[in-house]
Amino acid sequence: MVGDVLLDVDINGRSTRLSPDAPVPVVDVDEVRRRAGGAGLVATLLAQDGHDVGLVTALSDDAGALHLRRILAGSGVTVLAGRPLAPTPTKTRVRNGQRPVVRYDQGCAPAPVPDCTAKMLAAIASAEAIVVADYGRGITANREIRAALAEVASRVPIVWDPHPSGSQPVAGVAVVTPNLSEALASAGMTSDGPVRPASAAAARHLKDLWSSNAVLVTVAEDGAVLVQGKDSARDAVTIPAPKTTVDDPCGAGDRLAGSLAIYLAERRSLVEAAALAVAEASGFLAAGGAAALAGEAAPPAAPSAQAASTLPLLWGPSGQRAGNSHRSDGQHGAGVPDGVALASAVRAAGGTVVATGGCFDLLHAGHARTLAAARKLGDCLIVCLNTDASVRRLKGPRRPIVSEEDRAELLLALECVDAVILFDEDTPEACLSRFQPDLWVKGGDYNADELPESRLLASWGGRCLTVPYHPARSTSGLAEALARVG
Repeated sequence: MVGDVLLDVDINGRSTRLSPDAPVPVVDVDEVRRRAGGAGLVATLLAQDGHDVGLVTALSDDAGALHLRRILAGSGVTVLAGRPLAPTPTKTRVRNGQRPVVRYDQGCAPAPVPDCTAKMLAAIASAEAIVVADYGRGITANREIRAALAEVASRVPIVWDPHPSGSQPVAGVAVVTPNLSEALASAGMTSDGPVRPASAAAARHLKDLWSSNAVLVTVAEDGAVLVQGKDSARDAVTIPAPKTTVDDPCGAGDRLAGSLAIYLAERRSLVEAAALAVAEASGFLAAGGAAALAGEAAPPAAPSAQAASTLPLLWGPSGQRAGNSHRSDGQHGAGVPDGVALASAVRAAGGTVVATGGCFDLLHAGHARTLAAARKLGDCLIVCLNTDASVRRLKGPRRPIVSEEDRAELLLALECVDAVILFDEDTPEACLSRFQPDLWVKGGDYNADELPESRLLASWGGRCLTVPYHPARSTSGLAEALARVG
């Protein structure tokens, strides 16, 4: 799977009245749901079908990309991503029941060509079938990726789903699948006449222009028109679609392209594979389409990401911050807020959950700077803190110098720390699994790729990062200095 990933946000609700400010419907929101769109939707559908899917794409470092990593990891998709120089494109749809009311797009303009890694190229070279979902965001313009696709086109089926602002398909792909408006625009044609002759004419022109083996033009409820073979002037096949009532066609092209690639990989004829794929796309829409897929849900009344770090659950009756520390086994004082609940609330609000961990025995300036830098990366900072027993096993019988209760209280006194979770194990992995942060941050004396938590974070779409290291500041050095004073 190669292509551009979008973040789709569905705001679902009911409308029973018009706004007094303007003649527009008022939608009472029931839920907000996020899911992977574009190439991410194709990859998700194929993974749900039981296929082993690797997704070659580009992902940013913003909050939208963190949601996408989590969603795709939860769907079983292996993401191999370069870094784009652009924000995550987001398409938000507001629905009244099943009917769309409005869609607004953010960050969907054409983007600079993203990076490419050796792992991305290796995934293309080893694929048994490839879908290219071009949404005009630059991944198909990368020269190395194009060269890799051209090299494998002769031995594995490539289904290329094009975009008006995207790149021209590489020569030799099995089939290109534009819809009618895309086909006419790419061919420089217009048509007010019957759909099928116009589709066939555009497909014939594009097959020669793109040097592809075939072009399948989809024409909504009329199915598709396939042009293949050397004598394309006469070789046009009409593929009807089953009659389907559709409120929102979102995702039909993605379902068709994915199914088509699988059937071609099974060595079915192109006509048979296209007929099966058209039928599956119709069935997908009849079942609710992309809007019916499971995604990352958020409550409708969630606070904004900016306000998430000051949620009421962090504050006591007097307005002072409560002692929001607890043990990773859930054993904390009555009425004391839970760091896990904080993570859930921040994530539901669309925010980014950041975590770090350690013993923090004798808090010093290096700790404070690292914690402050970590907090700036998201909307809350949760510290995983070793208990006294855990510190003794790691550091020896004379440690810790400061008790776990005092260490937690000192950390919570820092404005940048929103919650502390005590864990009794030698590593924080069980603790992290309970609230699944988006980012795990350590000082720059570590290598992010070599952190033992890196694979765990990746399992739910999280990432490990490092922040600048401040040398000559350590707990051991501070303890030795205090011993000399004593």
